[in-house]
Amino acid sequence: MAQKPDLYEMLGVPRDASQEQIRKAYLKLAHKYHPDKTGGDKEAEEKLKQINAAYDILKTPEKRTQYDRFGSTDAQGGFGGGGFGGGGFGGGGQGFEAPFEDFFDMLFGQGGKRGAGGAKAGNDLELRLGITLEEAAFGAKKKIRYNRRENCGDCSGTGAAPGSKAESCSQCQGVGQVRVAHGFFSVTRTCPQCQGEGKIISKPCRTCAGKGQTKNARELSVDVPPGVDSGSRLRVTGEGEAGHAGGRRGDLYIFIDIAEHPFFERDGTTIVCEVPITFSQAALGAVIRVPTLEGEAELKIPAGSQTDTQLRLRSMGMPDLRGYRQGDQIVRVIVETPVKLSRKQKDLLKEFDDQADPKTYPNRTKFEADAEKGHS
Repeated sequence: MAQKPDLYEMLGVPRDASQEQIRKAYLKLAHKYHPDKTGGDKEAEEKLKQINAAYDILKTPEKRTQYDRFGSTDAQGGFGGGGFGGGGFGGGGQGFEAPFEDFFDMLFGQGGKRGAGGAKAGNDLELRLGITLEEAAFGAKKKIRYNRRENCGDCSGTGAAPGSKAESCSQCQGVGQVRVAHGFFSVTRTCPQCQGEGKIISKPCRTCAGKGQTKNARELSVDVPPGVDSGSRLRVTGEGEAGHAGGRRGDLYIFIDIAEHPFFERDGTTIVCEVPITFSQAALGAVIRVPTLEGEAELKIPAGSQTDTQLRLRSMGMPDLRGYRQGDQIVRVIVETPVKLSRKQKDLLKEFDDQADPKTYPNRTKFEADAEKGHS
């Protein structure tokens, strides 16, 4: 018998992973294989189904404990030494050949699935929202547009054509599940005729083709709080897809992407800005105007400043998302070497160098002294 997939490997987490690690791994994979990302690729859809099934088990502590005890392909405990297909399960030495998902149905009843005709929550949705650094600093109200599934207006979500109604499934008697014997055990499986709905629609609604839902465009205004960073996630409750049979609507998760800025780099709540200054400004000192998130501000350049000298503007950085404090702005000065000099400028610089002494260039003087010691 083929080896069963390992649910932890499926999600890419170790067996001792925390529930939060499992949740984050699932969200990352679900985003990667979402139909909106893969364009409806069949292999990706199958991969997404497997990921959802794995997460449905590992997210619940009770199910995870049961899986850890009996669900691994190398598990031996509790099965008389037979494992999953070692001949120790079932009559006549045929082993346990029920499908992987049926095994969990047997252990946990419906395996976390809704019963026939029961309410089911709508799917959560994810989208990415691009904003500027200024919008991240001060907050913004952004309009977003996306598609989501809504209950069909013509059939009110039933899937049946107006004037008709769904009928109870004859194979499962409206239960949505059937029992299949496997040796000594009776395994519960989803009804193949009604696909677990418990009802058959003989006259499907033309608008939604009997699905009960249609995909519609949705426009929404979202408040982006000050202090968000790239990767920040905003949750908008109840703005996901419509539920089934009266189930609650899913949520919308918005992931923030902040565009690169021409002047600033962000490091947490600190803003870093490189500012070029002239040779004379660095040597003599100066007061210059530098860009900040709130406009220009004055900055004093100390005499004798060197390239990479860092000067701080207090509370001119990014706000903390939790409102604890305001970050600073760091200005890193870059001394620009003059180019394309006139003859007069060259003569003046040569005269300047002729009058220089060791104290004029202390770093150069120290370097030459150290180099001379190294050669002696």
